[in-house]
Amino acid sequence: MSIKKLTLTALTALTLSVTSAVSSGDGGHIHDTDFSFESPFGTYDEAQLRRGLQVFTEVCASCHGMQYVPIRSLGDKGGPHMSADAVREYATQFEAADTSDDAELGDTREAKPTDHFPVSADPNAPDLSLMAKSRAGYHGPYGLGLSQLINGMGGPEYILSILVGYTGEEKEEAGTTFYENTAFPGGWISMPPPLYGEDVDFADGHSNTLHHEAEDTAAFLMWAAEPKMMARKRAGFIGVLMLTLLSVLLYATTKRLWAPVKQRAKDDTENS
Repeated sequence: MSIKKLTLTALTALTLSVTSAVSSGDGGHIHDTDFSFESPFGTYDEAQLRRGLQVFTEVCASCHGMQYVPIRSLGDKGGPHMSADAVREYATQFEAADTSDDAELGDTREAKPTDHFPVSADPNAPDLSLMAKSRAGYHGPYGLGLSQLINGMGGPEYILSILVGYTGEEKEEAGTTFYENTAFPGGWISMPPPLYGEDVDFADGHSNTLHHEAEDTAAFLMWAAEPKMMARKRAGFIGVLMLTLLSVLLYATTKRLWAPVKQRAKDDTENS
């Protein structure tokens, strides 16, 4: 089988697998949103990440944790980019296990920037560290998976759609209350609506409608799952640029090396 056929076969298989995974895991309506970080040269909006952090802190953190995210990363450039003093002050609202020599089992202390965000307070509430990567929203027309290769799986869109997808309808089954949600697979979710709009007063005075709060939260959780996304994009761009330059140099070198050989062969053909 030729390299061309192998390449086409691999791309087809990858496309079908992505489409199958997305189709089987979906079932709800996912809103497509143009986040600032989605394009190949896109970046996180620091102000938006800070607003999302505020929503997480004042609303989500009462149940959900982010145990894989170090608090110190809030000061990283490209993230919320908070000052060192602000990060230290923010960390003090959490507690961490005290592992000093004179501490007893179960003792806690005031958290430091070197600690991670706490685990979920509710054992049934999923950790939000990797939520934007583990949940997929669907991009593009049904049956075509190539868009996922370019735009990603749509985790932030999924989170945004869940947060704004509650209809207000409820039902009870086996002693558990379920809430109708247009984005959740199956249409019903056990988590009550976490946001209603005007839940927080943003420090920068930004609009705090339900959609804006949900969008900021989704962007923040994308950063929590992919804090080094911008660095990977830069590395990928530099890699493609270097490979392109190398290809041009190899082509020019090949032409230069083989030009005399081709000329001699042409002359021999004409002389004969």
